[in-house]
Amino acid sequence: MPHRNPPDPGGPLRRVTSTSLVIIFALVMTACVLGVMVWKALDAKKAALASGSSDIQNLAHSLSEHAAHTLQAVDIAMAGMVDLLKYRDPEPDRFNRYLAETAKTLPQLRGIGVSDASGNWTYSSLAEMPRHTISDRNYFAYHRDTPDNALRISELLQSRVDDQSSMIVVSKRITKLDGSFGGVVAAAIDKDYFNGFYRTFQLGPDGGISLIRRDGTLLIRWPLADKSTNLSKTDLFAKHLKLSSVGYYKIISPFDGVVKHLGYEETPNYPMVVTVAMSEDWLLAEWWKTLRTDVIVAGVLLCMILMLAALLALQFRFRSKTERALREREAHYRLLANNIADIIILIDSRSMLRYVSQSVEPVLGLRARDLVGRSCFDLVHAEDRESVMQATTRLGDVGSVSTVVFRHYRGDGTLAWVESKFKLATETSDATGKEFLCVIRDVTERKRMEDELTQLNHRLTQLAATDGLTGLTNRRTLDSFLRREYEACEEISVLLFDIDNFKGYNDTYGHQAGDRCLQAVAKAIGNATANTSGLSARYGGEEFAVVLPNTSEDEALKVAESIRLTIRALGIPNTASSRGYVTISAGVAARTRSTLDEAALVGEADTALYEAKRLGRNRSMVYSSLDLQYVESASIQHDGEVAPRERTHWQA
Repeated sequence: MPHRNPPDPGGPLRRVTSTSLVIIFALVMTACVLGVMVWKALDAKKAALASGSSDIQNLAHSLSEHAAHTLQAVDIAMAGMVDLLKYRDPEPDRFNRYLAETAKTLPQLRGIGVSDASGNWTYSSLAEMPRHTISDRNYFAYHRDTPDNALRISELLQSRVDDQSSMIVVSKRITKLDGSFGGVVAAAIDKDYFNGFYRTFQLGPDGGISLIRRDGTLLIRWPLADKSTNLSKTDLFAKHLKLSSVGYYKIISPFDGVVKHLGYEETPNYPMVVTVAMSEDWLLAEWWKTLRTDVIVAGVLLCMILMLAALLALQFRFRSKTERALREREAHYRLLANNIADIIILIDSRSMLRYVSQSVEPVLGLRARDLVGRSCFDLVHAEDRESVMQATTRLGDVGSVSTVVFRHYRGDGTLAWVESKFKLATETSDATGKEFLCVIRDVTERKRMEDELTQLNHRLTQLAATDGLTGLTNRRTLDSFLRREYEACEEISVLLFDIDNFKGYNDTYGHQAGDRCLQAVAKAIGNATANTSGLSARYGGEEFAVVLPNTSEDEALKVAESIRLTIRALGIPNTASSRGYVTISAGVAARTRSTLDEAALVGEADTALYEAKRLGRNRSMVYSSLDLQYVESASIQHDGEVAPRERTHWQA
């Protein structure tokens, strides 16, 4: 019989094993592709919802600020009116014009008016005084029965002037000097003011924005709701607002029954809540498009896996090397995780340290075993212990985290700034059984950089408001101060100063000497208001300005004369002047009933300054001494005595 070679027992086994490995690989890769696709889809969905959550909460915050600012502007205007009406009854024509001007200035206002204690209108910004009474309105009854100066926000009301529109009425009580009820100042905000603003946001077909009073009364709903709704029984008011004034959660809309994601925020200083809702379908619209694309890509990958399965045998060695590299990388990650720089500690209810991680030694130079059993406050700076204690009391449940930055002693006795995140490690009703997990990080360098940045920002703010040459405030800061004080003060004066013959001084002594002259004059003017509520500023060139709130014209003239005489006493030589030394001229104007605004007040001071220079310089003039045909000036001569009053023709 012919000799036959025995069968190779390893050959078929090796082929079967290779085939099995190819099949297993194909199955594993298919599962991996599907798993990655599912994981990516879920992760993308989570990211889409998280992005939507952030957008909704940011928009809710912005709209809350918008609502608060809308009411705050009206509140400030009405507060001034209430204070005025408390002491006197202004002339109707003039006060009505003031109300109309206020309503025109504030775009949110449809109108503003004042009623007496019986509910009848006495003043109004409207062209025609309303004839109806508001004694039956809830807000009127509230102010009548409640001695409260707070701003009252009404429910959505139908206008009695124009039956086609709805409005929100904000009102304040007028309390007479004897404490009795004197009426109501009420302002109407048209609901279309908010709707016109809200419709600019893209919230999807089922999205909506609501402005709700704190008691649950719906004020504004965009898109427009079919009917007014009281939301006081919803989860928003029954549960969420009690826990936090800002939040986000998933709801079934009480308006259309659609599943939505809702963000809310309570407006600062006013009892209102703004909500922003977007449907889940709208938030996931892009996710669905991406998912369809991922399914197509996954199908292509599965086809490629089947085509490449035959080549797996050549990749075993490479795969083995890859696995070894992955194991080494994982070992590196574990090494980093086990030697992280953050300090982990566990604190019991008595503030005693039960566990301290070994990283405390390289970070703070302390040994973990020496700290266990000691109070966590032993190494905290005495001034920071209260803030650390409050950080633990702010923790509400296991999921909450409280962060505090404080000073901690190192092993060598020096101080380090650390950031600590506290979290409840156990949830129990027994206070003695509570434990706190704390993660501590050394932020000394970060704190140093933050302090440097704060100082730099403070310095930049000062530079932005200061004239670089004289050190006084600049023109822009002066304008802002004057505008603010003009609105706040019934009595205010403006002084304008101009250095006499300054061009000749520059031509004679040079610009560097001119700068020193400006600095000397600015110092004298600045000293005059150093310890007052007034403000000194460089107005431009050789001109300076002083604003004196709550100062009459006579008092302002005394200040102007004091400054003029002080600068004359400096004795700065000026051969370009007939007097031989540097002098200044001053124009003084005080607010009167005929003064239109702060710009007109500055113009009056400038007119008085012009007349002082025309009459010979080195003197102070008040605007009230001028008329349309003549200028009657009381000038103070060089020795400080009053010269005879003279009449000269007005030069335009």
